[in-house]
Amino acid sequence: MTAPSTAPAPPSRGGRWIQQWDPEDETFWNETGEKVAKRNLLFSVLSEHIGFSIWTMWSVLVLFMGPEYGLTPADKFLLTSMVTLVGAVVRVPYTFAIAIFGGRNWTIVSAALLLVPTVAAFTVMEPGTSFNTLLLIGLLAGIGGGNFASSMTNINAFFPLRKKGWALGLNAGGGNIGVPVIQLAALAIIGASGGPRVLLGIYIPLIVIAAVLAALFMDNIASVKNDTSAAKDAVKDAHTWIMSFLYIGTFGSFIGYSFAFGQVLTNQFGRTPLEAAYVTFIGPLLGSLIRPVGGWLADKYGGAKITLYNYVGMGAATGVLIAASMAKSLVLFTVAFVVLFVLTGLGNGSTFKMIPGIFQAKALAKGLEGEAAAAHGRRLSGASMGLIGAVGALGGVGINLAFRQSFLSYGSGTGAFVAFLAFYAACFLVTWAVYLRRPATAQAPEATASEAKPQLSYAEV
Repeated sequence: MTAPSTAPAPPSRGGRWIQQWDPEDETFWNETGEKVAKRNLLFSVLSEHIGFSIWTMWSVLVLFMGPEYGLTPADKFLLTSMVTLVGAVVRVPYTFAIAIFGGRNWTIVSAALLLVPTVAAFTVMEPGTSFNTLLLIGLLAGIGGGNFASSMTNINAFFPLRKKGWALGLNAGGGNIGVPVIQLAALAIIGASGGPRVLLGIYIPLIVIAAVLAALFMDNIASVKNDTSAAKDAVKDAHTWIMSFLYIGTFGSFIGYSFAFGQVLTNQFGRTPLEAAYVTFIGPLLGSLIRPVGGWLADKYGGAKITLYNYVGMGAATGVLIAASMAKSLVLFTVAFVVLFVLTGLGNGSTFKMIPGIFQAKALAKGLEGEAAAAHGRRLSGASMGLIGAVGALGGVGINLAFRQSFLSYGSGTGAFVAFLAFYAACFLVTWAVYLRRPATAQAPEATASEAKPQLSYAEV
């Protein structure tokens, strides 16, 4: 069966362009679409994976920085906070880049750009380098955080709604694994008495390989190109900002804790960099691996329900962390932190599954049907994902700044965890109030008829 035609891409653009793409058509999907989508997913994961590694490499580079570097714990938290901040901000233009350049084309460019911070860090990483220089190079590493936004926007266009939870969870989870992988590599290098330049030298050829493979095996979807107006529509939609708030709680926690875990262990519990490195990778690894499970559970039971219960778990784990921190129990603290990482991963998968479902539900509520509703949902969800990812990543900035202030004020991270617990409670309330609470029965009949359908459908997104 031939998919409905879409507007062709200008022939002058060249490259691998798919002119017709309708994943909601089951015949097209089974005969052609699924194979192409999975191929693009594979190489998208590879590029995003390395992007995450480069973005979070400063979470381990600070462990290499002993007294000879002359940095205080507050300096290190500030450094990782600024790296996180840049990674959040660049997600916005990276989202638009897919519509301007095409998914394949931008994956090539964004992968190649990772050479800039990696080579720069390789050049300056040695005792005696000023803090301002290290901070500037760290800011460059933030571009690795942008790869997530462009990758998720691109992959969202390839898969049908019924597969988005799994596909987006796998794409994001495979990228998130870049965090524990670089931490494991650092552990091996520290254990072998190697320096930070060894770690950086490993990633330079991997970046080149990722860019080349994207050029050889990925595709652009012509219908996605030049739809920059979708971003404007997404900005105007309240659900973009509501989901951004919820994503601060899940992904903001994941990336913030990934940067901070090792520093908390060294500063609060007196662990050496090697001792900290032995455990810091476990939380990000499990949180990354379980993200597709969160997407799968959301596909099956509804993303809003999974997200709601997940925030209950995150609050409980944070409560245990507060108790362990006050009791100075390293074992309980480490176990609770790892559990919290797992829950952030589950929540990452479920919240991102909610996004296409919400916009699909709004399309149906407007009276759109079939491919028109699906196209509307893909258009707005793809545009909103980058914005939601950018705002969510700002949570990582807040977490590192909260830890910095907590250590300056109290000498431990306990104060920061109390603030995180309050935020997770707010996320729980927002999830329930917006996506699961049934509309009031006392409203006018005409309002009930018009509002009940979209409200009820949100519970299944």
